[in-house]
Amino acid sequence: MADENINPEEKDEPVIRDKRRIDPETGDVREPQADSAAAEEAGDDSASSEGDALSEEDRALLDQAERDLVAEMRNDMLRAQAELVNFRTRVERDRAANREAVIAEVFRTLLPTIDDLARAEAHGDLVEGAPVTLIAQKLRTAFDKYGLKPVGEKGEPFDPAFHEAVVQLPTPDVTENTVADVIELGYVLGERLIRPAKVAVSVPAE
Repeated sequence: MADENINPEEKDEPVIRDKRRIDPETGDVREPQADSAAAEEAGDDSASSEGDALSEEDRALLDQAERDLVAEMRNDMLRAQAELVNFRTRVERDRAANREAVIAEVFRTLLPTIDDLARAEAHGDLVEGAPVTLIAQKLRTAFDKYGLKPVGEKGEPFDPAFHEAVVQLPTPDVTENTVADVIELGYVLGERLIRPAKVAVSVPAE
C-alpha cells in the first residue's frame, strides 16, 4: 500500500510557526504576516465599535441621570422657597398679633381714665382750652392712631358679640332687641374686642 512508504514520524510531526519579530539568526526585524495583521486589524475594529457602542449607552445613562438630578434639585429649591414664604407669613402674622395684644393690654389699663373723660365731657366739664380738655384731645388722637374705636350707640340693634345687656326693658313697639341706653362704652382695637359695651336693651313685650 502507498501509506506503508510514509514515515510515521513525519506524519505526526507538529507544524511550528516562528512568530518572533526578531530573527534569531540575522537579528533583523521581521515584517508581520499579512493574515495576522488583518486578523489583528479586524479585532481592533470590532473592539473599537463595541467600545463606541458602550460609550454612547453610558453617555445616554449619564445624561438621564444629570437631568433627573437637576429636576430633583429644582423641586427641592421650589419646596424650600415655598416653606420660606410660609414661614415669613406666619412670623409676620404672629408679630402683628403680638403687637396688637400688647397695645390692647395698654389700652385696657387706660379704660378707667377714658371713662372718666367721657363722663366729664357728657356733663360739660371739659371746657374748651382747659388743660384737661387738651389732654383728652391728645389721648383721643393717640387712640385713633392705633385704631381704638368706641362700641355701643343708642338705637342700634343689640349684638351680643359687642354688647353686654345689663337691663332688659320690655317695650310694646319694639320688634327686635335694641340698645335703649349705653351705660358704659365698649372699645375695639381693629377686630379685637377690648371691652363690650354695657347697655340697657329694649326687648319686644310679650
